[in-house]
Amino acid sequence: MPSSKALWQGVALAGLLASASPLCADTPKRVVSMNLCTDQLAMMLAAPGQLVSVSHLASEVQSSSMVEEARAYPANRGQVEQVFLMRPDLVLAGTYTQVSTVDLLRRLGVEVVQVPPATSLAEAVEQIRIVGQVLGQDEKANAVADRFSAEIATARFEGPPRSAAFYYPNGYTTGSGTLANEVVELTGFANIGATSGVTGGGILPLERLVMAGPDLVVTSERYPGASRSEDILLHPALRAVQDAAGVRLSSDADWVCGTPHLMRAIGRMQAARAALGGEE
Repeated sequence: MPSSKALWQGVALAGLLASASPLCADTPKRVVSMNLCTDQLAMMLAAPGQLVSVSHLASEVQSSSMVEEARAYPANRGQVEQVFLMRPDLVLAGTYTQVSTVDLLRRLGVEVVQVPPATSLAEAVEQIRIVGQVLGQDEKANAVADRFSAEIATARFEGPPRSAAFYYPNGYTTGSGTLANEVVELTGFANIGATSGVTGGGILPLERLVMAGPDLVVTSERYPGASRSEDILLHPALRAVQDAAGVRLSSDADWVCGTPHLMRAIGRMQAARAALGGEE
């Protein structure tokens, strides 16, 4: 029987799909995306000339897997005036997009569809279909979703898991109920964050990480400029844990959104699991 969380997620996705259905009668001609993840889904699925703008985040290497593609579109910063003057008949936004912006666009008569961040691989696949439907690109979206789903299925590791941990600036980690956790489990790892009781995201003390002794630590690349929050990534204790494993891995833009680009992150996790070999 599915968990209560899975049931609620299914209800949320079904509600989003139902709210989007009226758009299918008239395929939108001018679509603006204000969210990094809907940017990428829209660039994958929109017909030529249908997408007229993506968010400025789509051009940031640290965040976006489609920087080159994003250069073909005018960038927006999610400001009501800027977006409205683009004369969209559909705006794609995230559920964390500023409420006042979404409300004002709707009061101005602009159709806004908000897409929540995917917290599982199943949601990621379903969101491709949802965005395809609101764009009137069902056939293309279904093909992309089916291929993505098949690739996920073939990527599943069979065998005893090794341990892994996410460790980011300020000691931030990712635990259960997240897309990243599902990727870790898919590729043959048990997530230290999840086994330590972290749900969603939270802080994992460095001492606890060292005591857990994960076989793999997934960190992030340092951003340009100085940031004291990143100093922990240079801590000798963290380096010792990484050196003991002998395998180093950094997350990148492919981890950010639930798009088919996630398969590249999955591929790197598979390579890391293969490098670690069998259970000790």
